[in-house]
Amino acid sequence: MFAAYFDRPGGPENLCMKEVMKPDPGEGEVLVKVSASALNRADLLQRRGKYPPPKGASDILGLEAAGSVAGLGPGCSGRWKVGDAVMALLSGGGQAQFVTVPEGLLMPVPKDMTFIQAAAIPEAWLTAFQLLHFVGKVQEGERVLIHAGASGVGMAAIQLVRLAKAIPIVTAGTQEKLEATAKAGAAAGFNYKNEDFSEKVLEFTQGSGADIILDCVGASYWEKNLNCLSTDGRWIIYGLLSGGEVHGDLLARLLSKRASIHTSLLRSRDKEARLGITLQVFFPQYKERLVRAFTEEALPHFSGGASPRLQPLVDSVYPLHAIAEAHRAMEENKNIGKIVIEIPV
Repeated sequence: MFAAYFDRPGGPENLCMKEVMKPDPGEGEVLVKVSASALNRADLLQRRGKYPPPKGASDILGLEAAGSVAGLGPGCSGRWKVGDAVMALLSGGGQAQFVTVPEGLLMPVPKDMTFIQAAAIPEAWLTAFQLLHFVGKVQEGERVLIHAGASGVGMAAIQLVRLAKAIPIVTAGTQEKLEATAKAGAAAGFNYKNEDFSEKVLEFTQGSGADIILDCVGASYWEKNLNCLSTDGRWIIYGLLSGGEVHGDLLARLLSKRASIHTSLLRSRDKEARLGITLQVFFPQYKERLVRAFTEEALPHFSGGASPRLQPLVDSVYPLHAIAEAHRAMEENKNIGKIVIEIPV
């Protein structure tokens, strides 16, 4: 089969489409014929040699995919059959013609949705859902500050905050991106390049601040985040685009607000969901719990007639042989929504 490949870490010029061995489904796994995948910043980091795949995961790029069931491994429960349209959260391997997936990590493609649209859902939407519900425990009426509001995760988070009857506030770097976030449902948006978002958030919330902050930026935002975080607020860090080294009295300021910091990485979640000996008795695997909750609570809202309606946003589509161009586009940070990779038949 063909797959995205790089023979050494470095720039996009090292990427190509190469013929590699097709995987075989193992116990409880489903073989998916991939029609579309999507690009994530984790792919860029892995290409640079800074984010290796978890132990046992495919070293092929791609954390999500949409396509059709092509085969079933031994021990599958019978939930899926050959030909079913599915999408999947992956630890790697999505940017290839075939990928194997534990059956519990598959989701049905919503009715009337293309594979291109479906490929824009798993990683971004499951990440946003996890941050808001599993980590942040978002409540009705709370104010949620979403950094990188026009990213795939950001656009998903805006809509999921609305679905939870909470209030999304965003930051972005251009007027075009702020307009897109407003169209997606953001109640307010601020350009971090030419205004102090912490002051604007406090002004918008009449001094109360944000109850939850979804932060993929890290170090450079820590003071402003604490300035506009509410008393008892939750600051959730899921990326470090500006690095992780903080200089200043972070802990004292955090303590003064009785606030909490949470961190989350979805890709590296162990399939065994190491939740402790006692909890393992009662809870299935973490990612499977997440996929099940998202499938039950959010996925029905992607179908026509649902209210409110959820909509994945596709910025652009690149064929697999132009994978290097797709990486360059993401590195320019101009995309609004997801960059999708179309896989050849």
